[in-house]
Amino acid sequence: MTEALFKKLEGVQACVFDAYGTLFDVASPVMKLSSSIGDKAQDVAKLWRTKQLEYTWVRSLIGVHADFWHVTREALDFTLESFAITEAGLADELMTGMLKLDVYADVATALQALRAKGKRLAILSNGSPSMLDSALRHAGLDKVFEHVLSVEEVGIYKPSRRVYRLAMQKLHIADAPSVCFASANGWDAHAAAQFGFQAVRVMRSAGATERLPGKLAASVTSLGQVAELV
Repeated sequence: MTEALFKKLEGVQACVFDAYGTLFDVASPVMKLSSSIGDKAQDVAKLWRTKQLEYTWVRSLIGVHADFWHVTREALDFTLESFAITEAGLADELMTGMLKLDVYADVATALQALRAKGKRLAILSNGSPSMLDSALRHAGLDKVFEHVLSVEEVGIYKPSRRVYRLAMQKLHIADAPSVCFASANGWDAHAAAQFGFQAVRVMRSAGATERLPGKLAASVTSLGQVAELV
């Protein structure tokens, strides 16, 4: 338990979550097909995720938007070519896996605890609406959130301020600190903090401290600790 947990976040009306890497394990499609990929599976999963995010940032900067499904496939094609993986049908299987992602073990209990405290729950994600809908249904979480918000509504990816503003607009919340935003992606958490949310980074794995604008409200090691904070 981190020291930050002893400092409660005041005035939180809604808890907004990133989806990929925070609620859903984006490496799970590769791990499930590791027998076809071999000992390079972890490296493949890492590069695919890296390029997926990199492509969203570049597209946002140059003003050429494509939805997350399209970007994810482009990142996968780059990754498979990089590792000289040419097995027929593998790319399609991996993309199908993105629609049926594993949910982290701490998610359901954490969301239940937050609902018991009367907090409004939402998702704010780079994912396209159809991707998010499929993943949530597969995980049995499709009835949990008041809003499932996609960047497709604003046509640009995180960390654009337009994305974080979307959450306030849809929740009809005028005061940014009334939102607790939780993400396992450090850049996302810091961007949300810079926007004005009380941002919490969920440390899904050990890592260095990000050198980015935006002061985090807390860093925690599990999603369940977010419920203790609010």
